Amino acid sequence: MDSQSSCVVVTGFGPFRQHLVNSSWEAVKELSKLGLGSDTEVELRTLELPVDYREVKQRVTRIWEDLQPQLAVHVGLDAAAKAIVLEQCGKNRGYRDADIRGFRPDGGVCLPEGPEVIASGVSMKTISRRVAVEGVEVAFSRDAGRYVCDYTYYLSLHHGNGCSALIHVPPLSRWLPASLLGKALQVIIQEMLEEGRKPELKASFAENSISVTPAKGNQLGDCSFRENSVFQSCVQSFTVL
Repeated sequence: MDSQSSCVVVTGFGPFRQHLVNSSWEAVKELSKLGLGSDTEVELRTLELPVDYREVKQRVTRIWEDLQPQLAVHVGLDAAAKAIVLEQCGKNRGYRDADIRGFRPDGGVCLPEGPEVIASGVSMKTISRRVAVEGVEVAFSRDAGRYVCDYTYYLSLHHGNGCSALIHVPPLSRWLPASLLGKALQVIIQEMLEEGRKPELKASFAENSISVTPAKGNQLGDCSFRENSVFQSCVQSFTVL
């Protein structure tokens, strides 16, 4: 990945099942109007992804090969969520639900030779504790649900050496309109970039980076954390803003 990149890619998803309006893409559209703030020299690129495993695999690969972002943030809808949820891990197996075209990955696997779990170089727990958006609760999770969102995240973490994030947002409501979700995304991504560019926090990022180990039994819901130099490129790229 090009450590000199000044591009941040943010994606949302299109309609699926009964969700004819996907709050994730509505929130990303609002973010595109707001930008990432005048104090950051980062180009914001936004993209709508279909809820389609095969198409997602192609588009995520192109994001990392063509745009080489310093950070890719994928936003998905969690219909049961009451808060915005920052996801720490992407999982390789367990993709049994069909996408909008009725397709399921062979064997329920994202990458047949890939590790069971990949975690972001961003500490989602730290970010969730630091951000504050009036009227919005922000939480973190280590299980992104094994659907196209999680599938996208795993691929992006794989291609981006951990320089990726997944944010689940609730459905739109009177209390959580797209404008508020877009503002929340702006604040969260600003915090991710701010965390990465503080020299004193490099050690913290390194500590929260992980190597991945095969999952056993019910461990798929957990991330096994230990220091791994492969994620140092993520820390380095965050510092160039």
